[in-house]
Amino acid sequence: MLEYCSLYSGSSGNCFFVRSKNTNILIDAGVSAKKIISALSNLNIDINKIDGILITHEHTDHTKGLSTLSNKYNIPIYINNKTWNALNNPTINMPKQNINFFNMNHSFKIGDFEIFPFPVPHDAADPCGFNLYYNNKKISIVTDIGHISSEILDNLKNSISIFLESNYDPEILKYSSYPYMLKKRISGDDGHLSNIKAGETIAYLYNYGLRNALLIHLSKENNFPELAYRTVYNEIINCNNLNIDVAPRDNPSKMFKII
Repeated sequence: MLEYCSLYSGSSGNCFFVRSKNTNILIDAGVSAKKIISALSNLNIDINKIDGILITHEHTDHTKGLSTLSNKYNIPIYINNKTWNALNNPTINMPKQNINFFNMNHSFKIGDFEIFPFPVPHDAADPCGFNLYYNNKKISIVTDIGHISSEILDNLKNSISIFLESNYDPEILKYSSYPYMLKKRISGDDGHLSNIKAGETIAYLYNYGLRNALLIHLSKENNFPELAYRTVYNEIINCNNLNIDVAPRDNPSKMFKII
C-alpha cells in the first residue's frame, strides 16, 4: 500500500509526506520542526521513523525546519548541489553523513522508493519536481512552478496521483495590493502556477492514467480553496473517476491511499 498527505501547504510553509509499508519520506520542511513533528504525531507517525527528506528548492517556505530535523533526529537529507549552496543559511549545520546529493534526471533509492528528480521552472537555484515509484505505482510532486512545459508533462505522465501547485487566480492577483513587480514575478514563467493551468495539466494527465490530484501551495492573498477547486473542476468535468482535493494551509490533509 502507498499512502500520502500534505502536512502544511502554502506560501507560509510546505511539507508533504509519503510512505510505503517500510519507508517514510518527507518532501520539503518549510515550517518549524516543532510543527512538522506535531502534524506527524496527529497522524500517529513517529518522527524517528522518517527515512529521508527530499528538498525541491532552497526557499525558506520549503526549508525552514530542515536543519533542526536533520540534526536532532539524524534524518538524511536529499538535495542537489546548487540548491544546497543556495541555502546560504548560517543555521544549516547538519552532519555531513546526513547530506546526500542527487543529480537531476538520475534516479536514486530511499528504502522501498525509487526517486526521479527532474527540473522545473522557478526563480530558485536548481528547483525540481519528484517522481516516486513503488510497487509499479508512480506519484509525482510539482510545486513552485512558473509554467508547464512538454518536458514536465512527459515526466508526469503515468502518475496515478499528483501533488500539483494551484497557486493563484489571475483576476485576484491582477487587482491585489501586491506591487507590480511581485505580480509580474508570480505570474511569470519562473513564478507560480495558476488555477487554470493546474486544471489544464490535470485534464491532460488524466489521459495518461492520473486518477488523484491534490492541489497545493495555494496563495493566501490571491486564491481561495473553493475557487481553486472549482476552477480545476471546470477543466476536468469530463474526466470520470478523477478525484480532486485541496491541501489545507495550516494542518494535515486526509491520508490518501493507493492499493
